[in-house]
Amino acid sequence: MKKNTFYITTPIYYPNAQPHVGQAYTTLLCDVMTRCHRLMGDEVYFLTGTDENTEKVVRAAEKEGKEPSEYMQGIVETFKDLYKNLGIEYSQFIRTSDEIIHWPGAIEMWKRLQERGDIYKGEYHGLYCVGCEEFKTEKDLIDGKCPIHGTEPERLSEENYFFRLSSYTPRIKEIIEDGSLLILPSFRKQEILSLLERGLEDISFSRPAGNVMWGIPVPGDPTQKMYVWMDALTNYITALGFGRGEEDMRFWPGTHVVGKDILRFHAAIWPAMLLSAGLPLPQAIVVHGMIISDGKKMSKSLGNVIDPNEMISRYGVEATRYLLLRHVNTFEDSDITWERLDEWYEADLVNGLGNLVARILTLSEKYLNRNIEKIEPSEGMWDELGKTYRIDRFLEYTWSLIQGLDRSITKDEPFKVAKKDPENGAKMIAELIEGVGGLRFIAFALQPFMPDTSEKILKAIKENKKPDNLFPRLDV
Repeated sequence: MKKNTFYITTPIYYPNAQPHVGQAYTTLLCDVMTRCHRLMGDEVYFLTGTDENTEKVVRAAEKEGKEPSEYMQGIVETFKDLYKNLGIEYSQFIRTSDEIIHWPGAIEMWKRLQERGDIYKGEYHGLYCVGCEEFKTEKDLIDGKCPIHGTEPERLSEENYFFRLSSYTPRIKEIIEDGSLLILPSFRKQEILSLLERGLEDISFSRPAGNVMWGIPVPGDPTQKMYVWMDALTNYITALGFGRGEEDMRFWPGTHVVGKDILRFHAAIWPAMLLSAGLPLPQAIVVHGMIISDGKKMSKSLGNVIDPNEMISRYGVEATRYLLLRHVNTFEDSDITWERLDEWYEADLVNGLGNLVARILTLSEKYLNRNIEKIEPSEGMWDELGKTYRIDRFLEYTWSLIQGLDRSITKDEPFKVAKKDPENGAKMIAELIEGVGGLRFIAFALQPFMPDTSEKILKAIKENKKPDNLFPRLDV
């Protein structure tokens, strides 16, 4: 039987600083969906990477007295190290500075847009935010500053190439309204539709080479370099071979997982580019909220930064995966602090899952005399998660089962029954393991989220032996 293909992408991140917890969360979310679809029997391709043809990177390199390529290599390795430490298994890590893998496809995309008549040269006079890598209008600002970065945009006047984005407004509106391009959650769909109602404006797709030292030259005009979003968005297909004469586009179209701050680029500019180039649209755009701490945006000056590497040191890999995936709302903004993380770790993992596994396997080891040869997951377990992306709710349901089993042991006291009536006691203990919503089901449910923990529990069930302490108490 032919497998279905599933292609999922993170945004490509700016390597102008160490990876932060928001980027860790986005990439973890994609890792979970990758594992979920593999369990469903799909052939999966998971792409992540870095967006390197940007002024942000050049300025960050200058600040450290390094060449951009040297600076980027060091930062890229910190991203890869974090993903390895978090157990994230991507298929490809793309870098937009890669002249072999990425540049040919970006150039091919430009040529297709140009042949369609959607690229033209014009004068730009206005405001530019380096942080957003985006041109701004006065109405985009709050008190004259970028609402995201809190900085005043630079005033620019330059000759650029523009993309006729405005001409695609009606078609993009149509494909989003009829669901051809799925946007989750639905309130983000309404948000982009409201933007389309006001109409899209043509956007700059290049900048003078003299003003941008880093980037892909515009085909046929070396005095200009491609502007970041033209170059960056194309990575989703250049990774699959687009533009290299070896196109393997069987994984396209795919699903993009993005933060709410870059919804417009993915739900308006990217579909317009694909329509212009005559390429299929994405299947879906999944939009998650932001992670804040103690009611504020994280910043070193406020001292409220949650460092994902520090989380791993404090809680371990599996617990870090769980804490972010369970307690960060998939679609809304979420507020986390070290105090809350400590509380969740103790309550959910030490006293919750870890304690339950120990209780049930101690009973099983003592009162059940058997080894299980084969343990199979429940059929269709992942179908709903594969459609909704509600990772937090799936874990919330799984923890309700954990709490239910805990209450059942306390109420029914199978250890007392087993002493008086070994046969009935054994049945009760077997039900805790194999019954609907039992420990076996919970272990399989955890596979995409906490793969090592799931494996340890299933091994313990099979061998009928209590595992070592899964989650030690914090020493803080």
